[in-house]
Amino acid sequence: MCNSTSSITNVTNAGCRVDFLQGFAYSPLFLLGFIINAAVLHAFIAKRDSWTDTHVYMFNLAIADSALVLFLPFRIYNAFFCLPKTHLCTFLIYIHFINMYASILTTAAISVQRYLVIRFPLQARSWRKKKEIAFVVCLVLWVLLVTLCVIYRGENDPNRLWTCYERCKDLPLKLHFILILVFLGFLTPLLTIGFCSSQIIWILLKVDDESEEKKSTIGIVTANIIVFIVCYTPIHVGFLVNYFYVPPLDWESGRVHLPAHEYLQSAEWIASTNCCFDFISYYFLLRRFYYKSVGAQ
Repeated sequence: MCNSTSSITNVTNAGCRVDFLQGFAYSPLFLLGFIINAAVLHAFIAKRDSWTDTHVYMFNLAIADSALVLFLPFRIYNAFFCLPKTHLCTFLIYIHFINMYASILTTAAISVQRYLVIRFPLQARSWRKKKEIAFVVCLVLWVLLVTLCVIYRGENDPNRLWTCYERCKDLPLKLHFILILVFLGFLTPLLTIGFCSSQIIWILLKVDDESEEKKSTIGIVTANIIVFIVCYTPIHVGFLVNYFYVPPLDWESGRVHLPAHEYLQSAEWIASTNCCFDFISYYFLLRRFYYKSVGAQ
């Protein structure tokens, strides 16, 4: 809580405490995410001369995941030692969510690209400047996300924070901002990915072919939609619950009961794990990528 009353202010001052659970949860996530994304970036850069539009999208996804991972040490440090509530906290919060939504929107763009290639294979071969279009799409996504953060920069101003990574419980995000995040940042990409994925699987299943490429493509598409739902549904449910749920204060003990807030923290961690699960897509893509490179030599 960040109310002006003295008793609640005391709770606020005591709110920044060592959180071993959060620190130990994000530590292995950082190590694993760093190793995976460093390897993926190295693999992409090593073969940059052979990129297609798919690789542009996948590289953008790797950039988003890597940026999220690189700033996790601040969150780990905050869990053990508590960062002061400054504009650095505001920056770290927006960096985290910019990269999360960059990953979400890029995944949706990849799904659309795969669907168009499989649905219109002959036309896709004649499309020109596919890599340039992919680059423009990725650039537009980043500009859109940064613009939204600039517009709503006051939502996570230091005076609205309970701790460095936590908002005041009685100052939730504005409802229209939450709706933008939920509907445009999650439900629209989810419906897009769901439609494209189901169509891709349906088209491939009708093909009388048991090739490894067909199986791997179905595997990639299925894994992507499952990972997307598991990783990003909890946090967007949490945004809505956290807005409508008013945390009660136990005046005798001076403690705030925040089950909805604890759920949101867990949901943020689950969403962050996507930076490692994207490896599923990287693995299948890069495996075929290198096989084709070797076969061409």
